[in-house]
Amino acid sequence: MAASASLGIPFKSAIEPVPPDSIIFGKSAAMDLVRQRIEKVAGTNLPILISGESGTGKDILARLIHKLSPWSQGPFVKINCPAIPGTLMESELFGYEKGAFTGANGVKPGRVEMAHRGTLFVDEISELELGLQSKLLQVLQEGQFCRIGAQEDKKVEARIVCASNRNLQAEIDGGRFRQDLFYRINVVNVTVPPLRERKADIPTLVRYFWDTYNARYNRRTKPISEALMSKLVKHDWPGNVRELENVVKRYVVLESEESIIFEPTQGWRSGFTLDIPIDGPISLKELTRHATREFESQIIVRVLQQNRWNRRRTAKALNISYRALLYKLKQSSISRHGRNGASAIVEGEDVS
Repeated sequence: MAASASLGIPFKSAIEPVPPDSIIFGKSAAMDLVRQRIEKVAGTNLPILISGESGTGKDILARLIHKLSPWSQGPFVKINCPAIPGTLMESELFGYEKGAFTGANGVKPGRVEMAHRGTLFVDEISELELGLQSKLLQVLQEGQFCRIGAQEDKKVEARIVCASNRNLQAEIDGGRFRQDLFYRINVVNVTVPPLRERKADIPTLVRYFWDTYNARYNRRTKPISEALMSKLVKHDWPGNVRELENVVKRYVVLESEESIIFEPTQGWRSGFTLDIPIDGPISLKELTRHATREFESQIIVRVLQQNRWNRRRTAKALNISYRALLYKLKQSSISRHGRNGASAIVEGEDVS
């Protein structure tokens, strides 16, 4: 892209720390190929497309590429396409001028502009609607964009890294993605393998997440046992590294291997997701209470299902009183259709 003078935008990106290379790449041959590809292209200004299933760590690789690039001192700006409604996406990407539309009371720079002399990471680019794809193509081809309501284009110099968990060729064939944009963003392709294809890295990842969240939440949980580690390695992890991270996070908070549910025919049940803030104060007591309550509700539902929703047999199986079970059902709003279901069983008859 063409170089230009500084746009004078008061923006400083908050780049999360990148894990060590030994954690990112592990020791699998597939990830070693990813490492070699990134090392070769990080120092160039070529657009990069990172492909892979959800949860494989595409975001971390984008941050690593930025860190290894000549523009590492510039901003790293991410836009998560699925998280932003289509009606707001254009203003988020390209910004707007004062008076461009109702409510535009001032000038707002977009993410493209904020990434000047840095890296723009477009996550899940397949979710971008066709009209905006053509505008992003202009940024890639000419290094120019136009704010909403502006009369003139602005120039920007930024490295573009995109990511997708979809087959973009299939999206092109279905008329949902521009072929010319695909050719522009796919100058260099980095394909991240799923965790099930790099199981040798699971113990290393588990220990890393265990150390990380013990330090973050000031915990002193015992290491995961060899028996549980063996089960973790055998699991296929449909949610990939993100799922593994959440499982270890939950273990650290609850300090209980029973918080990780295993079913031989269904695999690991990740259950609820802990809503733990990355920044700001954390009430460990309240968080643990909430997590325990959620975990207890999951157990009750599973035992109810195993006993065909007969509450008396369920109470006996759980070794609690019938009255205690009724209280817990009411407290958690558990119905035969799950939590907050349409037909409550608390007041109804037991199903034989």
